[in-house]
Amino acid sequence: MLKIRRDIDVDVVALELYELEVTPPREDFELEVKRSVQAVRSSDVGPVNRARELYRKFGVDPTRVRPSSEALLRRIKKGEPLPRINSLVDVANALSVQLQVPVGLYDLGKAKGDELVIRLGAKGEGYEGIGKERVNVEGRICVADAEGPCGNPSADSARTMITTDTETAAWLYFLPVEDDDIDRTAELIAVFGRGLVRLIP
Repeated sequence: MLKIRRDIDVDVVALELYELEVTPPREDFELEVKRSVQAVRSSDVGPVNRARELYRKFGVDPTRVRPSSEALLRRIKKGEPLPRINSLVDVANALSVQLQVPVGLYDLGKAKGDELVIRLGAKGEGYEGIGKERVNVEGRICVADAEGPCGNPSADSARTMITTDTETAAWLYFLPVEDDDIDRTAELIAVFGRGLVRLIP
């Protein structure tokens, strides 16, 4: 059973996903992609300032290092498509855009130990990002396992990234979300990740 420890004052919502069957991007997810794009166009998304305030609280300028939710929002506003990665990451990206809450996803089969710690990155800490070069987390909110940092609200690590081999995962909303949003998350994970969800206290 996964444990989440918070060493800093952040109000995260943590879910443990299990019995997953992650597939390549699914055609039947296009409706959800369209819903995300339409929500952006009609300004029917969550408030952007919540994630920005979270960054400022820890001394990070959100206009220089953007929360992943806002980066996706800006991408759609520019007319670029929502990235399609695999059936689970696609759900995370769509919900992150719609709710304007950064989402962290971590393959628990690749994470070390049975605990994820939310803390500030220590001096010199960082990791190889997904499709990016090194991500610096010094002085920033990060998620760490027994081996060190593996994610933050801007970019997750290549080391614990979700693939079609992922069977168990941690899903973190880096801001509070409504119960209805958690229910919808679980529904989409059940359909597109074919997995079960447990709320981590």
